[in-house]
Formats: sequence, structure tokens, C-alpha cells
Amino acid sequence: MFAAGQRDMQLMDQYTIERIGLPGVVLMENAGARVVEEILENAPCKNPRVIVLAGGGNNGGDGFVIARRLFDAGLKPLLCLLVNPDRIKGDAKIHFDVYVNRGLPIFYLHENPLQSLREEVNQADIVIDAILGTGINGPVWEPFHEVITLVNECEGEKCVVSVDIPSGVSSDTGKVVGVAIKATKTITFVFPKKGFFLNDGPKYIGEWIAVDISVPPSIADSLGLTMPKLITEQLVHVALPVRPRDGHKGTFGHALILGGSRHFVGAPIFAAKAALSSGAGLVTLAVPESIYPMAAAQNPESLFLPLSEQDGHFTLKAIDDLSPRLDQFDSVAIGPGMGRFPEGEKFFKALMSHLTNQSLVIDADALYLLRNDLDIVRQYGGNVILTPHPGEMARLVNKTVKEIEADRLNIAGSFAKKHNVYLLLKGHRSIIATPDGDLYINPHGHDSLGKGGSGDVLTGMITSFLAQGASPINALVSASFIHARAGEEKAKSLSHYGVLPFDLIDGVREQLKKTNCSID
Repeated sequence: MFAAGQRDMQLMDQYTIERIGLPGVVLMENAGARVVEEILENAPCKNPRVIVLAGGGNNGGDGFVIARRLFDAGLKPLLCLLVNPDRIKGDAKIHFDVYVNRGLPIFYLHENPLQSLREEVNQADIVIDAILGTGINGPVWEPFHEVITLVNECEGEKCVVSVDIPSGVSSDTGKVVGVAIKATKTITFVFPKKGFFLNDGPKYIGEWIAVDISVPPSIADSLGLTMPKLITEQLVHVALPVRPRDGHKGTFGHALILGGSRHFVGAPIFAAKAALSSGAGLVTLAVPESIYPMAAAQNPESLFLPLSEQDGHFTLKAIDDLSPRLDQFDSVAIGPGMGRFPEGEKFFKALMSHLTNQSLVIDADALYLLRNDLDIVRQYGGNVILTPHPGEMARLVNKTVKEIEADRLNIAGSFAKKHNVYLLLKGHRSIIATPDGDLYINPHGHDSLGKGGSGDVLTGMITSFLAQGASPINALVSASFIHARAGEEKAKSLSHYGVLPFDLIDGVREQLKKTNCSID
């Protein structure tokens, strides 16, 4: 499944109408019919009172079909037209005329005070938002601004269903300028929209579902559209490394976690436990020698490699201790809990010069050490994964966090191509970018992951899947999805406040069991 932009959907609709021969008025009928099916199947009560708020464009046209079909299903909806009927054109006008010719009731906002609309909304069980649709990319104008504000005053009291996208949310960027509908559910057509997962979008769309309206999804390939892929459970099932029944610890790879410092003992432990819990055959934890006793006491399942240190941080001599053993490892993670120290950049550069062709994950303070010499990873050969949060990404590209958050897809995609790396830009809806220009969006995850140590768990999972033979993109897709789902599910029993890193690791094991890892 893809996440589509406004132009993508316009081209797909146009192809369906002009090349396949299915008229737009039929697509509008199909769209309204599918929304009605979803509403009737999931109505909050028997014989709900429904109000349909319709603008004058194609989104309003969907609303006209919805209101008519709800009548045909035995309900008594009220269609509220928010524009003068003279402004309705094209396919929407055809469906409006059908509605009028049937003699069905209409509330005309231009003939009534706003208070009258408020009273109608207050009496409704379901409010259907068919006001603006995907065409908006700026401020909402009147009378829509007042109407949207009125609907949002009922947040939590009404089931608010948005048609295609909540009115006021940009389908391309997710930005909201001023006001937008806060939907309980969004019923969208063909593909979810990119704006569902960017900027303000996730706060407004509620639950979402993409329904078929006879625009074939395969048209995207026919038109050569390049859209971000949405990570789904089906995609993860295919991406997870295969586990042969006769496998042993050598079969499932050897991962190295290199990190830790005097003040950050937990991070490498979380990463190592996550790596083992997600299937790695062996995990070696390389830490400064002074924290080795604490790390070993908490993680007896791992192998250990205490390294030379000064003041609780690695020294350049640690490279001499480590380099003869590097060929033993199938994947390497650098950074969890490493901290920042005077020789850090020299240490990182020396370490990179000793690595050969292992899959490499660079996280946390290793990203800080890398920031001034990105040529190091560009020259490594395309087998490098970077996992920054927005603050770390801002340092890598010399931008502010606000600038990163405003343009996550483009910044992630450009960086991955320019530096020949795989990039996981963490956040409420994480973005994965590849050196070849492919983009992925993880539609899962919430505030339960907003805690120190959660990112270290993710790093361990990615490193584990790499050690087991997964490609970088498959490791990223699998780890990011399972990590997010583990947080969501653990929050149901522990609360959004209370999910700790070890809880998250337990959740990862539970999610792997549900996902049915492929077995040879």
C-alpha cells in the first residue's frame, strides 16, 4: 500500500476516467456508497441521527451521495449545504440535482443562522465531514472555518467521520493552518494520503481506512508514480529473516553492540537484550571496561568485550583491542550510550577504517561524532543504516528541528541518496529512506515510546535482523513496525505512561510470535 499525494490521486482518477472509461460521476457514486457501508457497519447506535456537512466541490458531491444512500438504507439524515447551490459544478452538480429531484431535505446555511446549524449538530450522533476534501493547502476560509470550529466543540461527544481527509488538513504535508476537523474516523479512497502521517495530520485523522471505489491501485505503476510505501503487517511478514527449523546459533548471526560510557550504562544493555530477543544467534557487547561488571550482571545472555577507556569513555587503544575480532561479526551497531568525549571523532573514524563489509547501524552519539565527516559513511559502500531522531537529524543537515519536522519525507529522501545510506528518521510516524530513493512510512507508534531507552531497543532489533541475513531495508521495515506495535500493545496493559525498555522488549517477543516469522 502507498501513501498518495493530491497530484497522485488526480492522475489516477484522470486515468480511470479517460483511459479505462469509468466516468467521474460513477466514481463519486462508488465513493459515497462505500462510506455508507462503513457507517452502517460501525454505527455507534441503532438508527443514529446523521448530519452530512457538504461543500460545493467533489468532496461535497460525495456527501450528496452519502446522504441519499443513507435515506435509502432507512435512516433520516440531514444534508447541510454550506455553500450557495449556484457554486456547485461538474459531477457534484449531477448528484446534487439527483438529491433535489428526489425531494430529500436540505439545510441551506446561507439561508439560516449558524446557531441553527449548531442545534442540528448537537442533536446528531454522527457528523459526516464532506466539506473540503484533499484540495486545501492553506487557511480555511469562511463559512467553513466557523463550521469546523463548531464541529470541533463537540469533540469526544460525536462520531465525526471525514470523507477522504479531514477538512483543513493538507493531503500532501499534513499541515493545518488555523483549523481542521478532528475526525473520529477517516474513510479515504484507494490509498491513504501522505498528510495522514506528516506534521499535524496524525492528530486529526483518527482511525482510518482506505476503501475501493473502482480506481485500480495498479494504475500507480502504469503511471510510474513514486509514492512512499506504507509499512503493513503483510510487508513485515515477508521482510522478516527466515528461520530454518534446523538452525543453530551460528545460523542466526553474530551481532556486535559497541557503546556505553560511565553515565550511560543502560543503553547498550537494552540494545543487546533486544538483539537477542529478536533472534540473533550471538550478541557481543563491547563496553568500556569500568562498566563491564554492571553490564554483565544485567545481561548474562550476551558475550562481552571490555575495552580500554579513560574517564569512562573509549580510547583509541580500544580500536587495537577490537580490530582483530571485527571479522567475527555479521552486523555492528555503534553508539548506544557511547556519550561524547574529546577523542570521539578520532575514535569513530579509526573504527570505520577497520570495518570491512559488515552491515552497520549508527545511532545516538555516534551520529554526533559523524556529523563533521559524512564522507566516511558515503564511502563505506551503501550498507550503512543511520537512525537519527529529529534533533540528531537537524545536526546532520545543519537545520533546526522545526525545519526537519516540516519536511520529513523530502529531507530524509535527499539525505539517503546524497550520502548512500539507509536512513530511519524517527518520530511519531517514522520515515525510512533508501539510497535508491525509495521511501517508507511507519503508520504505527505513539507516546508510549517517548522514553529513554526505546531507541536503543530499536537499534538492537535492526542489528539483530541484519545479523540474521536481512537486507538493510527489510531489517528497517521489520524492526520499526514491530517496535512500534510492541509499544502500542504494551501501553494497553501498562498505560501510555508506564512502558519501560524491558517491557518493550517483552512486547517485541509477543509481536514476533503474532507475526509468525517465516520458517524454511
